Amino acid sequence: MIYRHVNINSSSATNVNQQNPPLLGWLAILALVVFSAASIAAGAGSIFRPAYVVISFAVGVFLYLRYPVLYMGFLWWMWFLTPLISRLIDYRSTFDQSRFILVSQYLVTLITMHTVLKELPRSYRQGGLPFILALSGVLYGSLIGFIKTSPVTAVRGLFDWLTPISFAFYVFIKWRDYPQHRQNITRVFLWGVLVTGVYGVIQYLVAPEWDRFWLISTKLQSFGRPEPLGMRIWSTMASSGPFATTIMTGLLLLFNSKDVLRIPASAAGYLALLLTLVRTMWGAWLVGILTLLSSLKPHIQMRLIVTILVMAICVIPLATVEPFSEVIATRLETFSNLDEDSSAQARQGIYERGVNKALTNYLGNGIGNTFIVNEKGVLEPIVIDSGILDTFFTLGWFGAVFYLGGLILLLFQVFQYSELGIDPFMAAARAIGIACVVTLPIGSGMLGVSGMILWGFLAIVMAAHKYHVHQRNSGFN
Repeated sequence: MIYRHVNINSSSATNVNQQNPPLLGWLAILALVVFSAASIAAGAGSIFRPAYVVISFAVGVFLYLRYPVLYMGFLWWMWFLTPLISRLIDYRSTFDQSRFILVSQYLVTLITMHTVLKELPRSYRQGGLPFILALSGVLYGSLIGFIKTSPVTAVRGLFDWLTPISFAFYVFIKWRDYPQHRQNITRVFLWGVLVTGVYGVIQYLVAPEWDRFWLISTKLQSFGRPEPLGMRIWSTMASSGPFATTIMTGLLLLFNSKDVLRIPASAAGYLALLLTLVRTMWGAWLVGILTLLSSLKPHIQMRLIVTILVMAICVIPLATVEPFSEVIATRLETFSNLDEDSSAQARQGIYERGVNKALTNYLGNGIGNTFIVNEKGVLEPIVIDSGILDTFFTLGWFGAVFYLGGLILLLFQVFQYSELGIDPFMAAARAIGIACVVTLPIGSGMLGVSGMILWGFLAIVMAAHKYHVHQRNSGFN
């Protein structure tokens, strides 16, 4: 069955912009790249950081209005590369403890709030109830946060919670553009896996000076030692967890790619995923593969199995030779000896201390309120390494019921669709969303870029369903 894309109810200006090569869009992106390279070379950190935030936002607005599909790609690359740009400018000038430049990726994504504000009131009849519920929970948590903490802290926390839902709603409401989004996302993540995967392996082998400088300045011991073969890699991104989530997503999408670059991208990507040492995302990848296999028709399943075997042939030799094998094997051994694993013990302690506080905090601490008063009357940071507990702790029962209710409703809907067997990308998107959801008990995967992937790819499944239903009803099959 072949589906043809038909633009419906879209302005002629949008159609023209999508059909013509987006030359002005690429020039705007190139201008940002040239400005960034020149500023980093000159070490002009004090000027570059605020200017980068402003210019990247301006480019994002321009692309959003004129070239929406190109905007989608630009948005993802902002998440992929901005943390590396931050480290480079820190190395060339002075270390910025606030990491102000990282606000740019949130602002570029939150341009989609224009669509949310415009379309949300009438989205209920289009199937937008999951997003309405989730946004209601976040709105409640933000109000509590502004009451209980400072505006700056509340706004920073709100970025993490609001960005994924805003982006997901945008993808859902733009279901008519699903074929372009499908093609764009596949291409973006192909190159994303290749670039970030290769850099991640280089980071492990070489330990670039700017990464060592950043690791020494932040004093993050969980990232390993600032030396070659000593780092727990995070590649071009801000930390190992988000990078592992992103690379896992790209690797699942590569099963649908026919580009010749998928082989080197997969080899670098799988090796980088192993070198993150993030066991949760190793397990999530496995869940994603099993979900994807169960969604496809038998002949497509066989093709996927063959692809997996080819990837294994490429990756296993790399992972079993030095200098990679020892660190990977050591991490794998912890699966069979969790009683002596410090990470697992720390997470168990967090659960024991946090579950009662989270589930009895009915009003919630509010978004951005990251401290509590302990038994001695001293402020201590909240560390709840669980998305479920974090949701109850932050949003309280009232906000959590709405937020989790929206997520559960979204999951229920994506399990009802029948088009998964004929649309491998749609099946991969659902597998990615489910893989991210299963990590929530042991990580706050609903925030930041991890949340973008969780909410965004589930929304892509909804958009694909609406597109296919329209195509059938219109007689295009």
